[in-house]
Amino acid sequence: MPDRLTVGVAARLSRYLQVLTQAKKMGKDRISSQEISDYTNINATQIRRDLSAFGKFGKRGVGYNIDSLLGEIRKILRTQGQHNIALVGAGRLGQAIASSPIFAEHGINIAAVFDTDPDKVGRTVGNVPVTEYSRLKETVREKNIIVGVLAVPADNAQQAADDLVDAGLKIIFNYSEALLDVPSDVQVHTSNPAVELLHALYFHLT
Repeated sequence: MPDRLTVGVAARLSRYLQVLTQAKKMGKDRISSQEISDYTNINATQIRRDLSAFGKFGKRGVGYNIDSLLGEIRKILRTQGQHNIALVGAGRLGQAIASSPIFAEHGINIAAVFDTDPDKVGRTVGNVPVTEYSRLKETVREKNIIVGVLAVPADNAQQAADDLVDAGLKIIFNYSEALLDVPSDVQVHTSNPAVELLHALYFHLT
């Protein structure tokens, strides 16, 4: 197995993981490369090539065992076990993120939720009580949090990112529209549904 995945392979494996997780929830035991292709729009030959690079997982005419392949991809992506994350922002977006079962399905635990609004502090978001923002740094260390998720207005995003970096985090998932200025050893992943939709429309309509 390669020591380090390329960005393209990692992105594709993540998409396979999404499909396999959903297929398992639908009660399926096996899945073919063509079925994965139908759900991801990734060529079936590319899918087989990606997976065969890490071992023999499927049989021609039979397909892949979903449980086995899920375990292998999680191992490849190093997502086995539980990973604690901190959610900054307990507004509508933060509440939606905290209430989603998707994170838990992939071993991601929302260990803490922070907000500066005193009316939100102490309330439960998802299954997690909202903590005072001033306790962010100590809580990140106490709960062994490794990723920060920003669900705050763009105007507040840079300060929140600075505080997460100061707390020692190296990975930030940014749901705001802000362009974040962080040290070179900190990874920022930005999610913008509108931009992703425009990207999809471009390829569908052209």
